[in-house]
Amino acid sequence: MQRLEANMTQSDSRTPVSLSERELQVVELVASGLTNQEIAEKLEISKRTVDNHISNILTKTATDNRVALVRWALQWGKVCLDHINCCPLPLIPTDDETEAIISSSVE
Repeated sequence: MQRLEANMTQSDSRTPVSLSERELQVVELVASGLTNQEIAEKLEISKRTVDNHISNILTKTATDNRVALVRWALQWGKVCLDHINCCPLPLIPTDDETEAIISSSVE
């Protein structure tokens, strides 16, 4: 049990990790439940390249396996699963929209 807790604590790190766009794509596909072979087919790259990406991602995120990686990705907002952990950014109104909002509140 202590080993499990140590692994969970390790993946709870609050140090930001920089992943490339491709690595983020791979994390998303891992989180969606695809195998490395399926990820390779979807991204049109070799399975060996996916294996390398996964290895690099696990190292960068200090996670030991795919489950810990998905947990890390959820904690850091890197993935959105079934509309859970999704935070769309608020839209910034254009000048015209701002004017319309102001004029309608004055009336």
